[in-house]
Amino acid sequence: MWSKSSSLAFLYLSVHNYFSTDSPSNSSRMIAANFSPIQTAPPISNLNRPFNLQLLSSFLSRRRKKINAAVLISVDRSEMDWIRRFSVGCFSDRRSNKDFKMEADSGGVDVFSTSAKPPPEHLIIMVNGLIGSAADWRFAAEQFVKKVPDKVIVHRSECNSSKLTFDGVDLMGERLAAEVLAVVKCRPEVQKISFVAHSLGGLIARYAIGRLYEHSPEHRPIGIPKVAGIPTIATTEEHRNDSVQSLEHPCKARIAGLEPMNFVTFATPHLGSKGHKQLPILCGLPFLERRASQTAHLVAGRTGKHLFLNDRDDGKPPLLLQMVNDSDNLKFISALRAFKRRVAYANANYDHMVGWRTSSIRRQHELPPKSDLLITDERYPHIVRTERETMDNIRNKASSVIGDQSIDLEEKMIRGLTQVPWERVDVSFHKSRQRYVAHNTIQVKSYWMNSDGTDVVFHMIDNFLL
Repeated sequence: MWSKSSSLAFLYLSVHNYFSTDSPSNSSRMIAANFSPIQTAPPISNLNRPFNLQLLSSFLSRRRKKINAAVLISVDRSEMDWIRRFSVGCFSDRRSNKDFKMEADSGGVDVFSTSAKPPPEHLIIMVNGLIGSAADWRFAAEQFVKKVPDKVIVHRSECNSSKLTFDGVDLMGERLAAEVLAVVKCRPEVQKISFVAHSLGGLIARYAIGRLYEHSPEHRPIGIPKVAGIPTIATTEEHRNDSVQSLEHPCKARIAGLEPMNFVTFATPHLGSKGHKQLPILCGLPFLERRASQTAHLVAGRTGKHLFLNDRDDGKPPLLLQMVNDSDNLKFISALRAFKRRVAYANANYDHMVGWRTSSIRRQHELPPKSDLLITDERYPHIVRTERETMDNIRNKASSVIGDQSIDLEEKMIRGLTQVPWERVDVSFHKSRQRYVAHNTIQVKSYWMNSDGTDVVFHMIDNFLL
């Protein structure tokens, strides 16, 4: 139970937050001064505003209560410290951080350090998922700038937010590509580019980089031979050497005129949502999965058609299948190959929106055993497994699956996307109270609801190529 003085002090802080004016007051400063937020909470700028006792008196009189202002000043210091810490989450204001600046620009929000000299050269594009917004990446963007203020400028894309995410992957990809070009034009100092995307945003980013892909005149883009329209490993030594050279020397390629560095996705349905248990909320029940595939367009528009591979415009294959190969105008695989790192963070369990296979680009038998999910790391407690693919792995896998047997759309997409090596990071929140919202926790969409995912965000930042 709170003491009377503690209750009055908390009442004072509450009224202070809402009824402050511009007139000075020494009594308010005696209590509000020197407030220090806890380490994980943002600073409290709005508690430093002066307070008007007349407003407080009016406020209390309307509720037929009397209070002596002297009591507020005589509150025990230890009790007051406890009240200060308790009130941090209620009255904090993140926007008051003086170490970095958020600036609306080119259809999104730029986050950068105000003290960085010279200006950072590495541009990071963050892309939200379905019914998301630029605010979804607020926490991660701020942590990036705090960690390496002189290295990066983060742009939180806003061109595909809310209902605009129902317009289809292709249209959203075109919008993102235009936004990136506008940002690059406004910031001629940037030399490198990376993409960080959540959920549907990963597919949007993959489409956008296919549009933004460029290569220098001396670079000859080399493709991998195909059998029946499916990428396979080259059968001649010349093709094999050319493929290895193309994969090991991607720096000649450019994305929006910049050097591509990292392409990172969080819980992205790379293989779509049509396959068995690819949309876990349906519990793997075949009749529900069939019904969802038939009605997805009613819920999510053209995006629903793309996710469930039901789009066959002008007799063409589904868009997600087209996006695992290069075409005449869109170099999807060449663009992915251009990045020095491709990383797929995947929820191994409790993600009700995106299945483990589709977010980690694996076949069912390639998923790690459940015993591996019990492994914990003191520094990153929710990172349970990290797998780095090599060119030898790619050759062995491709050699083992080549044959005349019929294959489904999911297998075609896996073969196409694994032409380039990926880093796969498996995440598990099985011991977290926030596990049932793992789809948002993995990116810390809202710090107060998804804070257990902070170690995943820090893992990404610590392993980022700058």
